[in-house]
Amino acid sequence: MTKRRIYLSSPHLGADEFELVREAFATNWIAPLGPHVDAFEREFETLVGSRHAAALSSGTAAVHLSLRLLGLKSGEEVFCSSLTFSASANPIVYEGGKPVFIDCDRASWNMDPARLAEALADREKKDRLPKAVILVHLYGQSADIDAIAALCTKYGVTLIEDAAEALGATYKGISPGTRGRMGIYSFNGNKIITTSGGGMLVSAESALIEKARFLATQSRDPAPHYQHSEIGFNYRMSNVLAAIGRGQLRVLADRVNARRANCEFYQRAFSDLPGIEFMPEAPWGRSTRWLTCVIIEPKKFGVDREAVRLALAAENIEARPVWKPMHLQPVFAGCDTFGGEVAEDLFNRGLCLPSGSNLTTEELERVANAVRRCARAA
Repeated sequence: MTKRRIYLSSPHLGADEFELVREAFATNWIAPLGPHVDAFEREFETLVGSRHAAALSSGTAAVHLSLRLLGLKSGEEVFCSSLTFSASANPIVYEGGKPVFIDCDRASWNMDPARLAEALADREKKDRLPKAVILVHLYGQSADIDAIAALCTKYGVTLIEDAAEALGATYKGISPGTRGRMGIYSFNGNKIITTSGGGMLVSAESALIEKARFLATQSRDPAPHYQHSEIGFNYRMSNVLAAIGRGQLRVLADRVNARRANCEFYQRAFSDLPGIEFMPEAPWGRSTRWLTCVIIEPKKFGVDREAVRLALAAENIEARPVWKPMHLQPVFAGCDTFGGEVAEDLFNRGLCLPSGSNLTTEELERVANAVRRCARAA
């Protein structure tokens, strides 16, 4: 019999979500928008400490709207973390912009302030500073926001925070995503909390969020008929999905604790194995450990990352390499990059282990034993 599948990061829902969705059905608020959307936005603002929030169809939509709100023009550059998922960078191209990728540091795996400083100084000399910096907070851990924000202020460049993977994390006591002019969150099915599909755009500026809502509802002008004076998008969240999100917000702290416990389990399980290291937790905040990530050193461990991934796959266990850097992606060939060596190394040796908040001890032991067998076999 095939062993039961262990997923990398599966949704984890409970009774509250079901009751709130049932209320949406009972009141027939099924179409986009509705009271749950309004409540979800208010509750999210309180949770992360942002003044204003717009619930959207995805985190990608939030990134896209943030660039549209800035007025990004064709040919203008936007700096972006290289070690990230493509959704951080794709919207730059939607608007005709040019991505420029910045390497990460080893302390947090997030954008390296030294590399960003190098890139900004280079562009200042060339009199073409970027329209914005998209700072990604990776795998549940905040980047060094103070250092990045100080550089953006120095050069007069807008900071956008992509906190899609870092809801529930902290940076010096605040939520990643709330220091930049705009912040982005994702509620995709594999995130620490989910609305199936969804995202949130936050800002301290009410005018930006009001405009985002306008753009996200097809830019419909205030008229009794359908009238449009500018191009808009179908980016708003539905009332049903917002109901799920409200229930998920109530258990966010529990989900964070569960994922941190998963990482601690793996750390104990592999403590005697040479050649396996964990993504470090940066000293400036608390990581959610959304995904537990390890680095495999083949000469010490005995086999490389891919051999471990394939061994897990043979046991019906899903694992995934660390993000392939954007500067290595075929679609971004030719884009300027500052650094890249650290991101490339993490990709070549990094592996994400099953990290769902609903994993059982038995499932965690299955994963750990499969990894240990790789070391023994070597």
